[in-house]
Amino acid sequence: MDSAIHAVSPFVFELSIFVLAVFVGYFVVWSVTPALHTPLMSVTNAISSVIVVGALLAVGVSLAGNSNGPLWARLFGFVALIFASINIFGGFLVTQRMLAMYKKKTK
Repeated sequence: MDSAIHAVSPFVFELSIFVLAVFVGYFVVWSVTPALHTPLMSVTNAISSVIVVGALLAVGVSLAGNSNGPLWARLFGFVALIFASINIFGGFLVTQRMLAMYKKKTK
């Protein structure tokens, strides 16, 4: 009976959660009405700011303790910091353009 029960590999479990999150995120974002895109971008910017905090912790891991930490963790942290910063900046630009559409035009 014990030989029939196998534990699922943590990698397979985490990969399946990631794939499900991608599908759910795709269908949620594309089903949003255009009137709700500005609040959605604001939430995306807030999530990206949390990613920036985590990336800063990964980059500065040598400052937090006595060890330098793995080089690959600091490199991935730096890449995440760059991508999240671009995402935040782009999100603010898109939000600004969308809000400008609703302003009254001056003559």
